[in-house]
Amino acid sequence: MNISLFMHQDHQRCDHLFAEAEDALDAGGGAGELSAFLGAMACHFDMEETILFPVFEDKTGMKGMGPTEVMRQEHQQMRQLLAQMQSSLDQGDTQAALRPAETLMILMQQHNLKEENILYPMLDQQLAKDEMIPQLEALRDGA
Repeated sequence: MNISLFMHQDHQRCDHLFAEAEDALDAGGGAGELSAFLGAMACHFDMEETILFPVFEDKTGMKGMGPTEVMRQEHQQMRQLLAQMQSSLDQGDTQAALRPAETLMILMQQHNLKEENILYPMLDQQLAKDEMIPQLEALRDGA
């Protein structure tokens, strides 16, 4: 398995958890589902920002610029929307928690396309999958 496939599968995992959270919030609940989704997104961002991006930037000299910097900025936008969802749910307002969901979904779709079509193939070319995949699995699986 290469980095592209591993991370694509993680995108699918996050998308599935997002759909479950959205459905549960729409039904008037959703605390557990939203928590699972938020955890998956935090883990996904960590895999990229603490493992993949730094190694890629060191190898290519693109620290603080290029595709990884754009992805970090988009991660921050998504974190703000996720925080809005959690805050609304914490206040007991499931409908308000849904308000940022459409914007988040569009942003995630656009973001994932950029990663899967541009960044991940670059990572596959530059990074050793034998080193990266075990680190990603360990972070994802909580080891």
